[in-house]
Amino acid sequence: MKKKILALSALLLASTSVFSQQDMLVTHFIFNKMTFNPGAAGIDDGICGTMLYRNQWDKVNGAPNSAILNVEANLHRYAPIGVGLSFAHDAIGFNRQNNLLGNISYHAITAHGTLGIGVGIGMINFGLSPTWVPPVTMVDATLPASSSATTLDVNAGLYWKGANAPYYVGISSTHLSAPSLEQASVLGAGSNVTYNSARHYYLMGGYKFVNVIGTQGSIDAQAMVRTDMVKVSPELNVRYLHGNLFYGGLGFRGFDGVSFLAGVTPIPNFMFGYSYDLTLNKLSTISRGSHELVLKYCYYLPPIPIQKSKHPRYL
Repeated sequence: MKKKILALSALLLASTSVFSQQDMLVTHFIFNKMTFNPGAAGIDDGICGTMLYRNQWDKVNGAPNSAILNVEANLHRYAPIGVGLSFAHDAIGFNRQNNLLGNISYHAITAHGTLGIGVGIGMINFGLSPTWVPPVTMVDATLPASSSATTLDVNAGLYWKGANAPYYVGISSTHLSAPSLEQASVLGAGSNVTYNSARHYYLMGGYKFVNVIGTQGSIDAQAMVRTDMVKVSPELNVRYLHGNLFYGGLGFRGFDGVSFLAGVTPIPNFMFGYSYDLTLNKLSTISRGSHELVLKYCYYLPPIPIQKSKHPRYL
């Protein structure tokens, strides 16, 4: 298996320009909207922190491992905006990518819902630490050496949240600047390899069917389609929610796999979730599936007290 990973890495990098993979895949995209759509930053009440870890294609050497940390806040008591900080780490084979973005969303509040108009500005860092085993000699200028580079990264998005119905829809793009990062070649100076991060486009939406199974049971359906203009990846999650206590459901990602989701709220405002992805593609014979963990906690500020004058002159 190790030889197959090395061969695949060599084929992917055997050019003067190296193109990125798709943005990281996560099954719990419903808890990770701000990472790819800054318009969703702080659009829900409270100050919330979310941590997510994904081990993709378990037991496959060099397979993706991803970690995400999001912190966002609704600032409506001060101004119609939401803010957030998003950090994402993705490791695949020899590659390591880190994204750090500050997000701000202006919330246009109407009687029918709220429109979030957001932008995320930060940095993208890409690095490699390869161990090449060429068949003869190290004279190929397209083989990158151990190196890393950092540059500007920009996301933008629109996010609409209904007021009288539990639904939302969003459209966004990541890596708008399509940044290029220079990586060193094994031949040294003058033989750099370029890593190009492609723009990605997202369309997502969801609806919650409230109290369809008794007074506590609801059905939550959420979908997302993303593309880098080379490949299209559709995803669908359907969950049963029992009040604010627990949920369980199924997810589908194109022809890649099917997911089993479960989550529980052991204490108020704290949620723990887990998903297992059953691989359906060609890796199904060697992969033991994908595991994903998510933790989310929200803190809600008390309402601003109403100030009352006790002097009759100012009533």
